[in-house]
Amino acid sequence: MPGFGLGTWQNDDPDACAESVRTALDIGYRHVDTAQIYRNEAAVGRGLAAADVDREEIFLATKVWTNKLAHDDVIESTEESLERLGTDYLDLLYVHWPSGEYDPEGTLSAFEQLQADGRIERIGVSNFEPEHLEAARDAIDAPIFANQVEMHPLLQQRELREICADAGIELVAYSPLARGDVFDVDVLSEIADANGVSEAQVSLAWLREKAVTPIPKATGSDHIRDNWASLSLELSDDEIERIDSIDTERRKVNPDFGPSAW
Repeated sequence: MPGFGLGTWQNDDPDACAESVRTALDIGYRHVDTAQIYRNEAAVGRGLAAADVDREEIFLATKVWTNKLAHDDVIESTEESLERLGTDYLDLLYVHWPSGEYDPEGTLSAFEQLQADGRIERIGVSNFEPEHLEAARDAIDAPIFANQVEMHPLLQQRELREICADAGIELVAYSPLARGDVFDVDVLSEIADANGVSEAQVSLAWLREKAVTPIPKATGSDHIRDNWASLSLELSDDEIERIDSIDTERRKVNPDFGPSAW
């Protein structure tokens, strides 16, 4: 999995979404993330088709929504996602939330079937707390490849990072800029000024230092390029320690059906 990607949550203008995907791929991105509930899979597919990049070079992921997590619904809805995206397979398919129709055995056995049929290459979960990860790993023989969660310097997910590292599960960070809050954190601003970069680049570089794959959403070319430039930023040990020492937990995404709200 490429260690940096383009998120498309709330990128719901079809033309803007397609153009952002095309722009990102032409710049160098090779990881694109979407979801059924974003209602933009068709636009993402248009962007994939418009870019001058072979499908085999792109790591494409989508997520099954909570009302489609019964076994047969997983199969049917994934086929619909593939059609909208204009592809024969997904590099990664996620359970979007451990909620709604989710059942570890019933849901994940459908993911295993899709994998066996060559429709998906990897099985992922999203918004899973440690207990959900344990139940998922017990439910199927196939490995859980990734857990996609909210993560940024204001929500550092220390326990989950340790558990996933021990289990060999990749962590993917959505909302890696805390929905813009990173621009108002003094520590991040000071480090950004010292390096002549944006706070966004600092946050993304810090995640990379933690072996986490960020997938920031961006629609405009300038933001897409600025986020990409974070790959050239190397933080010092002192800068990483200063970010590590941020003592706050500011969750930006916490729906009433999510485990962190229970």
